[in-house]
Amino acid sequence: MTVADTVPANVSGGPEDLEQAVVIFAGLRPRLFGIAYRMLGSVTEAEDLVQDVWLRWQTCDRSTVANPAAFLATATTRLAINVAQSARVRRETYIGPWLPEPVDTSADPHLGAERGEALGFAVLLLLERLSPNERAAYVLREAFDYPYRQIADIIQLSEAAVRQLVSRARKHVVAERRAPVTGAEQRRLLTAFVAAARSGDLAALEELFAADVTSHSDGGGVVRASRIPVVGALRVAKYVRAFADRFWAGVEVEWASANGQASALLCRDGEVFTVLTVNASAQGIDQVLWMMNPAKITAVSASPSTAQIGPGHARQA
Repeated sequence: MTVADTVPANVSGGPEDLEQAVVIFAGLRPRLFGIAYRMLGSVTEAEDLVQDVWLRWQTCDRSTVANPAAFLATATTRLAINVAQSARVRRETYIGPWLPEPVDTSADPHLGAERGEALGFAVLLLLERLSPNERAAYVLREAFDYPYRQIADIIQLSEAAVRQLVSRARKHVVAERRAPVTGAEQRRLLTAFVAAARSGDLAALEELFAADVTSHSDGGGVVRASRIPVVGALRVAKYVRAFADRFWAGVEVEWASANGQASALLCRDGEVFTVLTVNASAQGIDQVLWMMNPAKITAVSASPSTAQIGPGHARQA
């Protein structure tokens, strides 16, 4: 569905005005989605929010809007802050670990941003611990390079307060996150992990892990998955080995780019049932993320650009 398909019959202004409104919004939509997704960690919620912004844009008095880009970014951010506040309450009752909803970045690696900051799973998980205002300030500054003055206007705080929000958020991210490995090394570690997990090779798994590795499984209470994180190299290795025989039976592995990093799509009978990825540092794999909630894994598909991630084949049976 395009934005033009949703235009109500009573929209004011002539056809040329509406056509121009559609052109403006379509050009800015990737950025608006990028802001909303980073704020919410959910493709579905971000798409719904951007649709709400479109409805506001088409019904507002656009003759009074001097800067459409600023108007739309402001509307998106303020709505996202409101949704993020309610989402925090909902996630307190979420069954098991909550992980961000993977988004396919094979076509648009930066989701409309000048840089890929606040898109990877490791940072999105850290941003969940921030207040909605801190998260908004960080996303606008670090991912989209908005001036502090404009961020202050958007979230209706003083420029000094915004600088403090961004500084606090940066310190949180830096303090809690080890320096990530390169994309090539992350792909290598993911490929090695899949191979070791399939075979149940305990020693190989332990060798890949950082000492304090954590395995997170997001089944949302819909599918069978561990409802608490598993922590520690030996414990995670034993955990993965324990279900190797039944979990990997009949599984085909395809490769994708999700949130700017290599991910494995685990398929059974032609259907993706898990999006699997790892976050890693110089110490090895720090996090193993099993995204299994069926409602949250529909936005990622196999990508030809990452088909050769594995040693020789895009699909492993």
